Amino acid sequence: MGEKVLMKGNEAIAEAAILAGCRHFFGYPITPQNEIPEYMSRRMPEVGGVFLQAESEVAGSNMVYGAACAGARVMTTSSSPGISLMQEAVSYMAGAELPCVLVNIVRGGPGLGGIQGSQADYFQATKGGGHGDYKLIVLAPASVQELMDLTITAFDLADMYRNPVMIMGDAILGQMMEPVIPGRREKADLPPKTWATVGAKMRPKNVITSLSLDPAKLEQHNFNLGKKYRRIADEQVRYKTYMADDAETLLVAYGTCARIAQAAIDMARERGLRVGLFRPISLWPFPYDALQQTAEESLRVLTVEMSLGQMVEDVRLAILGTKPVHFHGRTGGMTPTPREVLDEIERIVEEGI
Repeated sequence: MGEKVLMKGNEAIAEAAILAGCRHFFGYPITPQNEIPEYMSRRMPEVGGVFLQAESEVAGSNMVYGAACAGARVMTTSSSPGISLMQEAVSYMAGAELPCVLVNIVRGGPGLGGIQGSQADYFQATKGGGHGDYKLIVLAPASVQELMDLTITAFDLADMYRNPVMIMGDAILGQMMEPVIPGRREKADLPPKTWATVGAKMRPKNVITSLSLDPAKLEQHNFNLGKKYRRIADEQVRYKTYMADDAETLLVAYGTCARIAQAAIDMARERGLRVGLFRPISLWPFPYDALQQTAEESLRVLTVEMSLGQMVEDVRLAILGTKPVHFHGRTGGMTPTPREVLDEIERIVEEGI
């Protein structure tokens, strides 16, 4: 067990990437994630890595494509409007099966919006913000320690499945400071990158592209991607529960909202209300079966989000109409409080809905 260090969330992401072996970072500044490229600009030269501030998010994401083709561990980070600009390259990388890590420190929108925390990019992250049939692995930390741990995990998952992985945080997580234990787990058993474009004097050349003009071949490629996504869905579901075993009212929340929901649950328990929490950590693959099983004995479900209601659609798919699914959300950079979540819990309990 290492010594704890006080770190800002954004800085924890950057240091975790370096611990994971990332030596190439391309990005463009946008609030509220600017501490990540700032940190990388200082640390990358110290570890023999490459930091480059691109002329735009479009350019930075395509630089990630190039480095990933060469087999490098590479990352870019941005916030909501910047992630939108990257979507074409993200689709290309998914189509070309290139491992990389993308970080979205979500801010309020739509449009330029504001710089406060939000979770309104859930659809973009989990349902495909770009074109075509593709999936990102999407991980949602709820603490600075998880920002560090899951960033390291993200690099391993990207290499394991040859797929882009997104860390989805928000402005609150990115800016908060908490004690963390920096560290590196034992290296995962990862496949060799025999597909990478690193020179071909002693073997046939590798060609990496997402272009396929033969519809039959493109269909087969999509079928192969679908098979991979099903394997990921079988192997990489992540979630945690809190006081859910006897819960009559089950809250579902992720990231910052999960912390708020947990505080509301503690307050509810003090009032004799049997309330618990289901926290998805993998937003894709979403833990449908685990949520359905956890909610089996509950009377109702309440989804709490910093959005107008996005994850709630996946919650309803998991529950399949077997009980009411309620929603409480704040948006535009506003954050729900434990007190207002408790008020909503008490309202739906009292009304018996």
